[in-house]
Amino acid sequence: MAARSFAVLMLVVAVLPAAAQGPAKPIALHPDNPHYLLWRGKPTVLITSGEHYGAVLNGEFDYVRYLDELKRCGLNLTRTFSGTYCENPQAFNITHNTLAPAEGKFLSPWVRSDTPGYINGGNKFDLTKFAPAYFTRLKDFLAQASKRGVVVELVLFCPMYNEDMWKRSPMNVINNVNGIGQLKRTEPLTLNNGKLLEVQLALVRKVVTECNEFDNLYYEICNEPYFGGVTLEWQHKVAECIVETEKSLPDRHLIAQNIANKGAKIKDPHPAVSIFNFHYATPPTTVADNWQLNRVLGDDETGFKGTADWHYHMEAWEFLLAGGAIYSNLDYSFTAAQPDGTFFPLPAKQPGGGGRDLRAQLKILKDFIESFDFVRMSPDKSVVVAGVPDKGAAWCLAEKGKAYAIYVRGAGPAKLVLDIPPGRYKAQWLNTWTGKIDKSQALDHKGGKATLESPAFKQDVALRMVRSQ
Repeated sequence: MAARSFAVLMLVVAVLPAAAQGPAKPIALHPDNPHYLLWRGKPTVLITSGEHYGAVLNGEFDYVRYLDELKRCGLNLTRTFSGTYCENPQAFNITHNTLAPAEGKFLSPWVRSDTPGYINGGNKFDLTKFAPAYFTRLKDFLAQASKRGVVVELVLFCPMYNEDMWKRSPMNVINNVNGIGQLKRTEPLTLNNGKLLEVQLALVRKVVTECNEFDNLYYEICNEPYFGGVTLEWQHKVAECIVETEKSLPDRHLIAQNIANKGAKIKDPHPAVSIFNFHYATPPTTVADNWQLNRVLGDDETGFKGTADWHYHMEAWEFLLAGGAIYSNLDYSFTAAQPDGTFFPLPAKQPGGGGRDLRAQLKILKDFIESFDFVRMSPDKSVVVAGVPDKGAAWCLAEKGKAYAIYVRGAGPAKLVLDIPPGRYKAQWLNTWTGKIDKSQALDHKGGKATLESPAFKQDVALRMVRSQ
């Protein structure tokens, strides 16, 4: 009887959802391949087309409707700023910028004082006290995202790109009652910022402590620190503060560092950093040059190439097929008035694109990657040896002799010449715009070079090839 009861207990435990068996561990580097992520027991790539980082700090933004749309689209990432920074409505020519709250609608981690005079409406801030309502909103945002299978990249700080942005920051002495932050706009995110440093570190400790329970979270130290005077030493201080704070907490969260626009070779990486982010990334420099780091590489901002889908569609496919694990597009169809991403068509002057069509295309990419055991794959430039369209390019993830994920940019059809081991393979040519398989074929490869002819395509095509025998 005791043995039977134990067996029944084990069966119950086996079928219980993960949440019932115990708290889920935060998203982490995959132990078998740290170029990728592990989340809720599954290998994970993060792909999204999300709002412009104001979901929490903009009091008018309905983030539940926003997260519902990400879930509907099958996307699994959002990037949000903490509230140490905001923009004005004219910034970067963005219409209905969610990172530019209306007057009196800016929510910051610091409490409002009784003293009027904040430049964008309401009272000044007290940098020695935290705002309970802000942290309630932040934690609810994380909880709502968690329910919908969405990971949150929480960006702690951002440089002041111009004087107006510095004038809007609570860290500027004109906006707080503490006499802290009498600095030039290039000085706040350095170790030579006076009493502001301890204010910043206290905020980091508060955020990290309050958010420790969430498994769908990782931290980015600072957005685009290569602008506005941000120093590497200051970034390291923030990273070390995160690590030190979590030593006494139940869970550890990944830390991301934003390295450069386009690409750069990383030297002397900080050991606390597990994700290296680039903006407007070009795969040859972002991925290949840094693959040896054995860490996740992300393209976690793009969106300044006009309103058409093509560039963002192509950049996502190239980056992920080059070995990246994170892609985050700026989607300007999400606004405070239309948080479900229906502000469309976008004004011609908008710096970037977005909308439901693009989100659907990114879901096709996500499904394609997830159709492979991608943790066992790595970038392989030796596979495609010829047949790429003129002025085109090809990218390949390979588990040699077993599975190949290939993306071809250019106009076809193309006759790809592949250097692969002998074997029987099933090849499927995927239309990256519709998600349909435009052509399937069997390849009985005896050795040497194999040739596969694609269907016609105008801009790009993807090939899924797996060994069948």
